[in-house]
Amino acid sequence: MDILLPFVLALAVGFTHAFEADHLVAVSSIVTQRNNIWLSLKDGAFWGLGHTSTILLVGVVFIAGRVASQVDTFRYLEAGVGLMLVVLGMVRLYRLRLLPDGSATGHTHLHNGQPRPHTHRLAYGVGLVHGLAGSGALMLSVLTQIREAGAGLVYLLLFGLGSMAGMMVAASAFSIPFSVRLTANPGVRTGLIVISAGLCIGLGIQVLYENLAG
Repeated sequence: MDILLPFVLALAVGFTHAFEADHLVAVSSIVTQRNNIWLSLKDGAFWGLGHTSTILLVGVVFIAGRVASQVDTFRYLEAGVGLMLVVLGMVRLYRLRLLPDGSATGHTHLHNGQPRPHTHRLAYGVGLVHGLAGSGALMLSVLTQIREAGAGLVYLLLFGLGSMAGMMVAASAFSIPFSVRLTANPGVRTGLIVISAGLCIGLGIQVLYENLAG
């Protein structure tokens, strides 16, 4: 049982990791483009896939090669997350300006006048960046607790699966206020989008300041 405990904890820690503030504001900005909980659930899954992809990639480098990295490197990566949050919020406000209701109808949106299916590339890309920025502390934790390379990678995979499950829950919850049935009033929907984008920009600026100031 003691052998399995770290791996059970990896799932639990990964699940709660998804609910960190920068993750939540990013996914909230993404799901405001949805009017369907299923699409939001898939956004959460793709965020988790992106996050896990980076974690595993960095894990192979760290665990197999026992590579040490400078703390400043991860400060800059965290700053990159801050910049990404600012851009996400600003793009969401820009799209709101183009589309009065801030979203598409149905399962497609217009691109150059033509309908284009929803994709989840944005959620995957945001997950990649979050995984890269958060990998430093995680790698240090794994390297100090788990000495075997194979076990370390399994730990990271379970952590990633846990974070995927957590983000799917978070994305689904955030999408509920943007359901067409609950926000028939365009003003309510617009207000929710502005709040979400504002939080995204505000937290992004804070993350940039904390990692680049001084």
